[in-house]
Amino acid sequence: MYKPLADEIRPDSLEDVVGQQHILGENGMLRRIIESGKIPNMIFYGPSGTGKTTVARIIAERTNRTLRKLNATTAGLSDIKDIIAELDTFLTPGGVLLYLDEIQYFNKKQQQSLLEFIEDGRITLIASTTENPYFCVFNAILSRSTVFEFKSISPREMEPAVIRAIRIVSEKSGTEIETEEGVISHIATSCGGDVRKALNTVEILSNSCVGKDGKVRFTLEDVKAISQRSSMHYDRDGDEHFDTVSALMKSLRGSDPDAALHYLARLLETGDLIGCCRRILCSASEDIGLAYPQAVPIVKACVDTALQLGLPEGRLALAEAVILLATSPKSNSVVHAIDAAVGDVKRGKAGPIPRELQNVHADGTGFEREQGYKYPHSYPNHWVKQQYLPDSLKGTRYYEYGDNKNEQAARAYWEKIKGEEH
Repeated sequence: MYKPLADEIRPDSLEDVVGQQHILGENGMLRRIIESGKIPNMIFYGPSGTGKTTVARIIAERTNRTLRKLNATTAGLSDIKDIIAELDTFLTPGGVLLYLDEIQYFNKKQQQSLLEFIEDGRITLIASTTENPYFCVFNAILSRSTVFEFKSISPREMEPAVIRAIRIVSEKSGTEIETEEGVISHIATSCGGDVRKALNTVEILSNSCVGKDGKVRFTLEDVKAISQRSSMHYDRDGDEHFDTVSALMKSLRGSDPDAALHYLARLLETGDLIGCCRRILCSASEDIGLAYPQAVPIVKACVDTALQLGLPEGRLALAEAVILLATSPKSNSVVHAIDAAVGDVKRGKAGPIPRELQNVHADGTGFEREQGYKYPHSYPNHWVKQQYLPDSLKGTRYYEYGDNKNEQAARAYWEKIKGEEH
């Protein structure tokens, strides 16, 4: 039966696990817990191919508990009941260590069915997820578990795993494998921090390269052909999506065009045209705002162009918008103003609209006076002093002029006309 290389050479000791030194290093907390032999309920959180399943297997081998594995994408309540039925029998004398992969796919009822048994210790739960557990795992399970974050593997950490995989494949096949310069580093870099992807690349190369005189040569051209677009973890509905679009917007806000272009490229490489368009449009008003109000129509035109052209041509218009926003002056006065106004409305600070501002069709029977609205265009400089806010909010100020050229010019203009100090 065929067994993928990544599974066949899976490490059986913590020393061989790639990366995760922050939790598995010499004094790492997870390592200390494993070595103590007293295993609590745990949730492993991180991208695919970072060692979550491997570490769970190593833990299972070091305990006297029976290992049971479920994948929440295919398992159901009946599978949980089958495991529960084994408890307190000769099949599970020391209890069960349940490894539940992709726990985010279990609904609340399925997760809660385990509570009684992880509470009394008959089941020790090790769950893994690629999604933020604080969003996808219910509080009752979270409160009984310790969360450990697994991080993407860096290229430097990945290279020894790639070299080890090539050596093992060579020994198994009895064929000497030569690697062209740059092959190992390209595999380590292009896998996007996913060990499984790196090992799959090695396996595909070993199966597809034709040997001569008992030797096989891995070329950089072949590696690039295999790893074309495999270098990124991405899920349009998952953490990677929100992390990437968040990084794009924060780079725009931070006036870093190079970083903004990098995150734009990551979104475009996955074909997520809509995701980056929404954030770019938002940034024009949220982060640039009145410091350069022309940014809004310019960016809207760029986004419309990108959507009409599609990819790959649309990337040019979006890159133009990103560079414009990243290099524009910044102001968040609009954000503060509308948030303050919305905050007052939500707190019930409203009150009747001043009589002067009400719709004129209401004038007539039942009103003691005429509306009294003063039409600003009938006065010098198109302005006249009158109350616009409800009485309960009279004098409230939401908008404060930003410290940029445009808003300061507007401030000086209105201070001169209104004779006010802001």
